[in-house]
This record gives sequence, C-alpha cells and structure tokens, in this order.
Amino acid sequence: MADMLVKLYALPDAAPNLAELKAQSIFIRQAQPGEKRIITEWVRQHFPDSWAVGCEWSITRDPISCYIAVEKEMSFVPSHDPYALPKEKLVGFACYDAAGKGIFGPMGVKEEFRERGIGSALLLSGLLAMAAERYVYAVIGWAGSPEFYQKTVGATFIEGSEPGIFRGELVGGV
Repeated sequence: MADMLVKLYALPDAAPNLAELKAQSIFIRQAQPGEKRIITEWVRQHFPDSWAVGCEWSITRDPISCYIAVEKEMSFVPSHDPYALPKEKLVGFACYDAAGKGIFGPMGVKEEFRERGIGSALLLSGLLAMAAERYVYAVIGWAGSPEFYQKTVGATFIEGSEPGIFRGELVGGV
C-alpha cells in the first residue's frame, strides 16, 4: 500500500460531521494520559498489535496525538453531583506522529460502528490538530482505504512510497 499526502491548509470543516455524531451520542476527543492502558488494550483487542504500540506512543507524547471516538451512555440521568458523568464506550481511535513525525495513523473504528462518519471525524480531528501544531502537510502512512482518504480530505498518492518506512516484522534471534 502506498503512502498518501494531505494538504493541511485545505481541509474541510469538521463541524457538520461532529454535529451529526453528537446527535447519535458519539463524541470525538483527545485521549487522556490516564486512559492509556484502556485505550491500548482495546486497540490491541480489535486491531493489529503494532497499532496498539503506536497508540500507546501517541498518548505519551506532549501534546497527546491520539484522538478517540466514544459513545456516551444514553440512559444517563444527570444529578447535582458535577462528577457524576455518563460512561463513555470506546468505538474508534486515530493517532499521528506515532510511526514518524508528520505521519497520520494508525486509525480504526470498531466494525459495528463503521459507515456512520466516525472515521471521517477522527481523520479530520487528527489532521486539524496537526495543522494547529503548524504542520503544513501530513503523510497517511500505508493508506489502507485510498478512496476514503481521497474523498474525505483530498489525499493524493506519493509515487514510489511502497513500502515506505514500514518493514517486515522484527523477531528476536538466538
């Protein structure tokens, strides 16, 4: 799979997509340091181990470069206690600067939550964060769904980028 390039100065507005998700009780937010174990275990359970490692690294960065999609508990009844908040179920994640500086990914959405705009919202949230950090371009490393990236953010292929920075699996030897 080839890498793709995104112009961060020409991104679409994320607000309409985020508003649609909010109506479904789904929110995109930056991960918090105390959530690292929960997030990386969830990623490891649903996606390749290397994605969990990248996710863990992105949560330890400053600023944190991991965004998550959560579904808030719909049956929550507000109380007078400001610390009584609805539970959040993790449904997706996106990272940048994990495999290398300026590289977006990995990103994943739990299978039953796909096709709802969550991936687009995670992608835009991560890329907008990169733009806020003054990146001008982002590389989508080893783009698994090129049509999605082309349609969502106008990504273009980087010629001659296969296999890029990614190599075969490292194994220990005797």
